[in-house]
Amino acid sequence: MKCSIAASLALLLQVTNLTAEVEYDIVIYGGTSAGLVAGFQALEMGKSVIVIEPTQRIGGLTTGGLGQTDIGNKQVIDGLSREFYRRVAAHYAKEGSWNWQERSDYRSGGQSKTAAGEDTMWTFEPSAALQIFEDWIEETGLEIAFGQRLDREQGVTKDGAEILSITMETGETYRGKVFLDTTYEGDLFAASGVSYTVGRESNSLYGETLNGVQTRNAKSHNFVHGVDPWKTPGDPESGPLPFIDLDGPGEEGEGDHRVQAYCFRMCLTDHPENRIPFAKPADYEEICYELLFRDFEAGADRIPWINSAMPNRKTDTNNRNGYSTDFIGQNYDYSEASYEERAAIVARHRLYQQGLMWTLANHPRIPERVRSEVSRWGTCRDDFAREDGWQEQLYIREARRMIGELVMTQNHCQHRESIPDSIGMGAYTMDSHNTQRYINQAGHARNEGDVQVGGFPPYPISYRAICPKREEAVNLLIPVSLSASHIAFGSIRMEPVFMVLAESAATAASQAIDQEIAVQDLEYGPLREALEGQDQILYHGIVEGLVLDEEDATLTGHWKRGELRSGYRGDYLHDSGAGDGESSATFRYPLPQPGRYEVWIAYAPNPNRATNAPVVITHSAGTATVTVNQQEPIRDNSGFLSLGEWEFGEAATLKVSNTDTDGHVIVDAVHLALKED
Repeated sequence: MKCSIAASLALLLQVTNLTAEVEYDIVIYGGTSAGLVAGFQALEMGKSVIVIEPTQRIGGLTTGGLGQTDIGNKQVIDGLSREFYRRVAAHYAKEGSWNWQERSDYRSGGQSKTAAGEDTMWTFEPSAALQIFEDWIEETGLEIAFGQRLDREQGVTKDGAEILSITMETGETYRGKVFLDTTYEGDLFAASGVSYTVGRESNSLYGETLNGVQTRNAKSHNFVHGVDPWKTPGDPESGPLPFIDLDGPGEEGEGDHRVQAYCFRMCLTDHPENRIPFAKPADYEEICYELLFRDFEAGADRIPWINSAMPNRKTDTNNRNGYSTDFIGQNYDYSEASYEERAAIVARHRLYQQGLMWTLANHPRIPERVRSEVSRWGTCRDDFAREDGWQEQLYIREARRMIGELVMTQNHCQHRESIPDSIGMGAYTMDSHNTQRYINQAGHARNEGDVQVGGFPPYPISYRAICPKREEAVNLLIPVSLSASHIAFGSIRMEPVFMVLAESAATAASQAIDQEIAVQDLEYGPLREALEGQDQILYHGIVEGLVLDEEDATLTGHWKRGELRSGYRGDYLHDSGAGDGESSATFRYPLPQPGRYEVWIAYAPNPNRATNAPVVITHSAGTATVTVNQQEPIRDNSGFLSLGEWEFGEAATLKVSNTDTDGHVIVDAVHLALKED
């Protein structure tokens, strides 16, 4: 990648211990994927812009090992974010991109599988992502300042609520009209005096059910039952094994300082010429893995990883099971730590994970079939700068979160509260990794904090969620560590979504500059018009005011509430499979205008569901009955199944019943969408 004149000058001044002050329209702190996309968009808007990256590698997690793109619903990803994934497809369309594998031998899978005819690709090597961004930077001339860390104590100069400049530890000062914080840590907004939080809120704060301590939800990624937590089995006097929090778990639903676990998203390979075998760390301590041994000895039977295939016989390897790559409970201090302290935390995470991989591949207390499989793999020689094949970028799943003009919550994700000023959409499950390891009342080791609740359609993310409070900063936007509760952030925190929000932030910043106004004063109408002109998806599948949940239905008979792990708003009703015709749920809609509407229904699919659940629709010409197979998944991941279109007058009625049904009938959400002429 070619160096810009300004970047070369900055390097020269750093060497000679001088300082420089340069001015731009937009100053972006954080060369993550979001920061780069914001920079590209700012250039498109005709603005002068610089992206300041604290390290020597751009792209954040997108170039740091997260090659299995977490999406939820690809249909809500467009604009420059989708352009990145088009460039991934174009990269792998070149024969020269396949050095370790024939292109015909590669198969993507899971949510990132590329559909037939799709011009995008959602799985990639870290080195490929880096090359794509570097080429994009060269095409656009985007200026990058590498190795520039914000002076977090005195580096932000303000006039009231306006940020005038930011200064790096090396003395370089960058003046700007609008600033963007695109770091995972939120260092710029924290140093600017913007309100934020770290950890989990209590459920009571925002009227949620999935925040705070969640022992009841911690069903996945946990130990098998009966794992002894004490150094000497059965003897509490011997003390707990490493990484167990004796102060846990806390009160159910109450907030705490705990942060969901971090790990390295390992890029592994089984190609002999490119593989670096897992080595035993010099500081290896066997006791750190005693819980892993005991988990296997108590009956765990799977390799504790998710080893997703990437091109060129590589993987994106992530956490799975009770004892895996997540270093649970060892990141609480990361957000507020100094740069040096953070480096030590990252090093401890790497040491833990290196020791884990050597243990799984070599230790005699690991089942032989596990050792045999894990030992086939190793880190890659050609993706990262370190000689051992490990990356520098730790997976910072969550750190500081701004408290801004609006806080996104579970209620927005599950459509209980509407968003009138969307700048992009989230679509992923509300997902939190474990936050602590504790000893339960039975005296066994358990993990807590894992939450995985989906079943809702894509939801809009508010412009106000990237805006600080007016009195705190009038020319700062935060599209990554944005204003969201812990559990809502667990859904939003996906790299494609960060890129979407960053493109929108750059557009908003440009409009604010042109109008010479605070970012909070921007009118949404012109912003929405500009974003939609950039092919941003703002309200996919949403018709305001026409969504009804099961709580809005008139019920007869006997219904039971399903668990808070699926369903449109995290729950649903079922009839226990009675099939006796005694239970029904009737939704009555007053409509804003007569016309032709498409009718949609949501349900949580499962093999025990009815294959013949009747839905009676009362429309202008009479009634229609549609039979729904509730065992079938909803193909487009929206959470809703289309039943068809009908003409309606001033109202519509939908009735779900269990007449002669052959399984559990589910009552969840329904909505009507007015069809345009």
